[in-house]
Amino acid sequence: MMTGEAESERAAGGILSIQSQVAYGHVGNSAAVFPLQRLGFEVWPVPTVLFSNHTGYGAWRGHVLSAAQVRDILLGVAERGVLTRCGAVVSGYLGDVALGRVVLDAVREVRALRPDMLWVCDPVMGDVDLGFFVEPDIPAFFRDEALEQADVLTPNLFELGVLTDRSITTLAEMTAAADTLLGRGAKMVAVTSIVLDEADRRLAVALLTREERWIVHTPRLDLRATGTGDAFTALLLGHWLRTRDCRRTLEAATSAMFALVEATMKAGATELALIEAQDAFARPRPRFRAAPL
Repeated sequence: MMTGEAESERAAGGILSIQSQVAYGHVGNSAAVFPLQRLGFEVWPVPTVLFSNHTGYGAWRGHVLSAAQVRDILLGVAERGVLTRCGAVVSGYLGDVALGRVVLDAVREVRALRPDMLWVCDPVMGDVDLGFFVEPDIPAFFRDEALEQADVLTPNLFELGVLTDRSITTLAEMTAAADTLLGRGAKMVAVTSIVLDEADRRLAVALLTREERWIVHTPRLDLRATGTGDAFTALLLGHWLRTRDCRRTLEAATSAMFALVEATMKAGATELALIEAQDAFARPRPRFRAAPL
């Protein structure tokens, strides 16, 4: 007999992950696919770039795929007749608006075949300590075209402020901003990298729907690795598809992510220690409890 979680995984079907891909290291699909597979899901990764490594190294080789090339790969997947089994689309960093519109078209095509599918959109634009690192027209694309189509949004605190044109300095302001996104059509908003007081050595993640709102605090670890947002979005999606329970999803995804960060720091690595932390993806030890927000 199948367990409840196994039944949920089977019902979810495949996950179409449209993100960057690198040969060495873990960002984009190279950070998101394995955690989802370890959670028991079939993943169909569609690359938006094919690089030797992420650009943070200062030098890399490979190619950015054009919107036409990504569209062609998606067409090939559709021609296999599998989109009726696609339970979710997940997207991350977008190189340009044309690529964003390819993602929108893919979401519409899957949704027409599978109305219960979820689009999990990580609106990657920048961070507090980095500012923007996307093309200037990407924020407007997310605000004006993507928000009303996305089911789940996973902005960090900086990106939440950009999406809602707000300055966020308190939990009340963060909650009001997330409510704005929920009012635009999102079913769930997960806000990451919440640091409102630099003297507080904790990091918070909040998960909000129209009916529920939860927050988890963890110690703030000084990790110098990329791809954490991509991995967390994958873990959040996987645990939501497994449980359909907001509190359990937040606790499991946060605990799994913290285990990944700890494993990476223990290894002294600059790339996420996905292999070392893999057992925590599927069976995270419940280290952090969510509190009502």
